[in-house]
Amino acid sequence: MLGSLPDVWRALIDHPDLRLYLTLGWIAYVLWLGGWIVLQKREPVATLSWLISLAALPVVGFVVYYFLGPQRIRRQRLRRQHSRGRLPQAFGPVDEAQELARVAQATTGLPPSSARDVRLLVDGAAKYDALLEAIAAARRTVHLEYYIFNPDRIGTRVRDALVERARAGVQVRLLLDAVGSSDVGSRFLRPLREAGGEVAFFHPMRLRRLWKRPWLNLRTHRKIAVIDGRVGFTGGINVTDEEDERARDDAYRDLHLRLEGPVVRELELVFLEDWCYATGQTPPALPPPDAEPGSVPAQVLVSGPDSPWEAIHRAHVGAIHAARHRVWLVTPYFVPGEAARMALTSAALGGLDVRLLVPRRSDSRIVTYATRSYFDELLEAGVKIYQYGPRLLHTKALLCDDDLALIGSANFDHRSFRLNFEVCVMFHDAGIAAALARVIEGEFAHAPRVRPDRARPLWRARLPEALARLVSPVL
Repeated sequence: MLGSLPDVWRALIDHPDLRLYLTLGWIAYVLWLGGWIVLQKREPVATLSWLISLAALPVVGFVVYYFLGPQRIRRQRLRRQHSRGRLPQAFGPVDEAQELARVAQATTGLPPSSARDVRLLVDGAAKYDALLEAIAAARRTVHLEYYIFNPDRIGTRVRDALVERARAGVQVRLLLDAVGSSDVGSRFLRPLREAGGEVAFFHPMRLRRLWKRPWLNLRTHRKIAVIDGRVGFTGGINVTDEEDERARDDAYRDLHLRLEGPVVRELELVFLEDWCYATGQTPPALPPPDAEPGSVPAQVLVSGPDSPWEAIHRAHVGAIHAARHRVWLVTPYFVPGEAARMALTSAALGGLDVRLLVPRRSDSRIVTYATRSYFDELLEAGVKIYQYGPRLLHTKALLCDDDLALIGSANFDHRSFRLNFEVCVMFHDAGIAAALARVIEGEFAHAPRVRPDRARPLWRARLPEALARLVSPVL
């Protein structure tokens, strides 16, 4: 009888058929997981990347894929289709703008709408002041959804404003991403709950149900605030001192929207769907439609792993293809797929004014290198690339010609287009396009243009960029 673990180990490694058993086990493992991955019908490059990783790292690769691999959420998609079916569907004559709007409605279920008042809020101070003012004026409901909500100075101010309204009888709902807002604890939220406010977390870790795949990699990256169904906010700015220039000199440079008009109802629908999904509550009745239409055509776009259509990705690519004079793209993370890259380079090769504004350094070194790996191809096609330098650029916006603008939470990368739950607003309006153009033009003054003849040492530039690009499909 074997009396100790060393004896067991020695007997195991001395077994004459050990190599055969290990080889057969590895083959079965690769075939099983390979079939699982291939049946998801993802892009070939991403599929091959996962297959190679899983084959080379049998245990580690499986754990990474189990926690971070692509997943679909069918239950939420069914709920969204049911609730959005209540919204009106109407189109006039189909021109390029209407065609883009029709594709957006077909992929999201959200029809074109309008806004009476649209304000571009540059940087955190402007956004937080406007948000706190709107919360203070709330009489019925305050609905907030954020990827990052930190218990710092501005986070405490927003929480206290919510507490005050909850004590006054206003229905307050706060939905936070479980990963992005992991610093928020029960002690920080206790005053809000004691005042009658409701708090929920999106996709928390399910440690008691390890037999089910966790949604660790599927985050709500949305930033939504709707007050009384009348005033809405969305864009790129979270609730954190990192985005408040009054608190930090190195606060992110960012852009947000304040909206009034019928489009706010669609924004609130997106929040309520997320809230009911996270809490399991029955969807409440939507407020009646806003009877007074706005003069600004606007449409809410959403995307996430609950839909295969990549609506925000399609909207970006479609808008670029439809452009006739100008394409200006601003994004903190630029890791495009083939369709997006082809759209940009085709526009530049066709003689359009194509400009890309990215941060000189993002908050992820590997993303910075991956972004730079695309520069040579873009520059050769005629794309003008600018790198914003004073602070970290966090704006997400697309401007096409003189009448189309997209502003929201989605970066121009695989994660935002496929894995994150994102929200944007698309405007077909010359006034909004002109306002966005002024914002972007102001950033160019602090963003040196990238030159084709820039120095690119092998070890500090070309090799790291090439390696980062290899993993770009799974970033």
